[in-house]
Amino acid sequence: MDTFDLIARSRLALADELDRLAPEDWSHPSLCAGWTVHVVAAHLNIPWSVSTPALITAVLRSGGLDRGMHRLSCTLAERLDPGQCVAGLRDHASHRFTPPGSGPEAPLSDVLVHGNDMLYPLGRMVEPDHEALITALGWLSAGRARGFVPRGRAEGLTLRATDLDQTFGSGDRVVSGPALALCSVLTGRTSMIEELSGPGVGVLASRLDRR
Repeated sequence: MDTFDLIARSRLALADELDRLAPEDWSHPSLCAGWTVHVVAAHLNIPWSVSTPALITAVLRSGGLDRGMHRLSCTLAERLDPGQCVAGLRDHASHRFTPPGSGPEAPLSDVLVHGNDMLYPLGRMVEPDHEALITALGWLSAGRARGFVPRGRAEGLTLRATDLDQTFGSGDRVVSGPALALCSVLTGRTSMIEELSGPGVGVLASRLDRR
């Protein structure tokens, strides 16, 4: 399946699950430090809600991509209530934005990882789409995911996705676990380490503070 089709399916599945949240769930902390579930949902609406010039200006004025995204996401959450965030995901599921220098694997990884950021702390999840997870994990583990995974984080490791029966990489140390947990840890979600096992877990954990 085309990667943009996987993005659309993933956005729609996430929107369906977010529709089931209770009002109080939206103010719950997510796996993104300092962001509530509402702010993460707003962040996923940036591609069609914030112009490219405004995005570049925010990054430059904030002193970096992470700070710029934080500023934009919090501001957008003030403008879009939770229902509007969910409607945005559904209405723009087929939006074809990709970050400069990246392909569609970037927004696919974004919706999968950020979906987990919102749902995991609430004890919820979207039933994983295996093809989407294979595409995202393959990209995140290959050393080309600029802005998502620092260079060298997966070096020397073999990542074994236990729910996909697939491996990524060819290192001496194995890290095993669900594909979505592997994606989340590669992108810096330290709390997801507990979902992983194997002789390479300690190595991967020691690299999570690298930028």
